[in-house]
Amino acid sequence: MFESVAAFEALLAGLPARDDAARDAALARQGQLTKPPGSLGRLEEIAIFLAGWQGRERPAIERGRAIVFAGNHGVVARGVSAFPQAVTAQMVANFAAGGAAINALAGAAGLSLAVVPLDLDRPTVDFTTGAAMDEAECLAALNAGAGAIGDADLLVLGEMGIGNSTAAAALCAASFGGDPRDWVGPGTGVDPDGLSRKAETVAFGLAAHAGALTSPFEILRRLGGREIAAIAGAIVAARVARVPVVLDGFICSSAVAPLAAHHPAIVGHLIAGHCSAEPGHRRLLRRLRLDPLLSLGMRLGEGSGAAVAVTMIRAALAAHDRMATFAEAGVSAG
Repeated sequence: MFESVAAFEALLAGLPARDDAARDAALARQGQLTKPPGSLGRLEEIAIFLAGWQGRERPAIERGRAIVFAGNHGVVARGVSAFPQAVTAQMVANFAAGGAAINALAGAAGLSLAVVPLDLDRPTVDFTTGAAMDEAECLAALNAGAGAIGDADLLVLGEMGIGNSTAAAALCAASFGGDPRDWVGPGTGVDPDGLSRKAETVAFGLAAHAGALTSPFEILRRLGGREIAAIAGAIVAARVARVPVVLDGFICSSAVAPLAAHHPAIVGHLIAGHCSAEPGHRRLLRRLRLDPLLSLGMRLGEGSGAAVAVTMIRAALAAHDRMATFAEAGVSAG
């Protein structure tokens, strides 16, 4: 989909809009259902939101798809994770065997699940010493994400990658500023010394690329990871196809940061599935102006929180579609 960096940037500069006629029709239907206006709160908002992006008054999830992208990070060598890099591939095998949380939660939410490992035997470069990816590698990751969305009518995005919470913090700091300590968190469970190493690593990375972090693509390729770039590619491709996307936690949402810093309209088709326990996530959601559906203290990744949120989205669509109108029920509208 992205033949060049220029093609990627051009798509970001010309993002398609929602279908306002479908959104307005859904809003009108909500006003006719047998309930006081607004009494279902955010469930009403969710149904109207999906109507605008699916282009139909009564949206539905018929081909909901969860995708977990996996990648490895050279910055792990700096002691920023409590787990060894080998865990990434081990967890990918666990996904394939059906034994991970996302397998159970995607099934409960009625989502198909795809897992996309990206060159796990070839970690990105430690971003304190050079760009994490070269141009071709970053484009390949973006295209891997774009190519994975299929014919979904709702997309849930997740990730797996030891060390990727450090990359996520660097992306957020590069996109929105602030002290690196504002963005780093425990991730896989690092101790206070590990947290200090993460903040120091992010600071070194920002200094190493000072003056070069001038576009979404450059921020992604210099400080990100293959799985994070793939999420960014999937988000842009979904926008082109007008497919609504449910974001997972901090790392997943960090893929939006470079895009939104330069093109704020990119968040228009996105739903924040939940706010994770990772400290930087709440700060990031505020910068993206996304109000999370859930706050359950989750910090697993894998798309797990977003999958749980889909059960709430299905409830919203069921009420929108199946409730009777005042006229159908013979109830006075007042």
